[in-house]
Amino acid sequence: MGTGLTVNEVVLWRRLVAELLGSAFLAAVVVGSGIAAQQLSPGNAGLELLENAAATATGLYAIILMVGPVSGAHFNPVVSFVDAAFGGVSWKTAIAYAPAQAAGCVGGAVVANVMFSTPVVTVSTHHRATGAHFVSEVVATVGLVLVIFALARSGRAARAPAAVGAYIGAAYFFTSSTSFANPAITIGRMFSNTFAGIAPSSAPAFIAAQIAGGLGAFALIKILYPGVTPAEAADVVVPHLRGDDRTNEKKDSS
Repeated sequence: MGTGLTVNEVVLWRRLVAELLGSAFLAAVVVGSGIAAQQLSPGNAGLELLENAAATATGLYAIILMVGPVSGAHFNPVVSFVDAAFGGVSWKTAIAYAPAQAAGCVGGAVVANVMFSTPVVTVSTHHRATGAHFVSEVVATVGLVLVIFALARSGRAARAPAAVGAYIGAAYFFTSSTSFANPAITIGRMFSNTFAGIAPSSAPAFIAAQIAGGLGAFALIKILYPGVTPAEAADVVVPHLRGDDRTNEKKDSS
C-alpha cells in the first residue's frame, strides 16, 4: 500500500508546475480584470484602477492558497532569488522557477485576451517608463519582499496570502507604476494591449527597478531581521512541503 507524499517527494518538476500555474492565474487575473474594468468603466481611470486592484488583491490571496503548499507561491523571480540568498530554496530551484514564472505570466495574459475576445496576442503600447515609475517599482518591490520575509521571520507566514494581497492592492494606488513589483508579470503584461499592459520599451526599466528593489530589500532584511534562518526562509511565501533538489522522485513503497 502506498505511503503517500513525504516532504522529499515534492520534486522540482511538481514545484515548477505549481509556479507556472499560479503565475498564469495571476496574469489572467491582472490582465483579465484590467480588460473587464476598461469595458465596464470606459473613460473612468480611477474606477478602472479600483476594479483592477480589487480583483488582483483578492485573486492573489486565493492563488497563493491554491498552489502555495506545493511551491511556496513565489510567482516572482525577485522573491525566489532573495529566498535563495537566505537559503530557503536552492539556487538551482530559484533559477528553474524564473522561466516557469515568466512563461506562466505570458500564458495567463494570452488566456485573458482569449476570454474577452480580444486578439490572442497583442503587444502593448502603454508606455510607463519614467523616473517616477522607476522609483515606484523600487519601492513596491522593497515593500513586497519585506512583508513576505517579516512574516516568515516572525512565524506568521501562514498570514502571507492576506498580507501580500492587501499590500499589492494598496500599492496599486500609492505607487505611480501601479506596483508590478515582479519581472515575470512585467513580461506577461507586454502581451496585452489593454489597461493592464506595458509597452516592451518600458519593461527593461521596470525590471531593472524590481531587481534594485530586491537587492534593497535583501539588505534591509539583514538589518531588521539579522537572524533569518534557512528554515524560516523556506516558509516563503507560505509554509509548504519541502522539496529535495539532490534526489530524484521517490516511489511509493509497497
